[in-house]
Amino acid sequence: MFAASPARAHEALPTAARPLGWAYPYSCCSGIDCRQVSARAISERPEGYVINNTGEVVAYNDSRVKNSPDGVYHWCSVAGASDSRTICLFVPPKGY
Repeated sequence: MFAASPARAHEALPTAARPLGWAYPYSCCSGIDCRQVSARAISERPEGYVINNTGEVVAYNDSRVKNSPDGVYHWCSVAGASDSRTICLFVPPKGY
């Protein structure tokens, strides 16, 4: 029997789509910067994705926008703070 273990630095928590989790790229995460966020934490407007907590807008074509391999949003911010700027934003494909 295998026991589930907590995610380590640079790893996303397991989801139904990725039961073993996945690793954040080092360019996005220093071990504390990234975490899964609810769909309510991110909204969209014509200019791009909005980080609702900070009001920051990340343009759709910004290189910080990445495809989410597990179908949920993940936000990487400086030092993992909820009020800092975006390093990377993992976005699920439309209709996921």
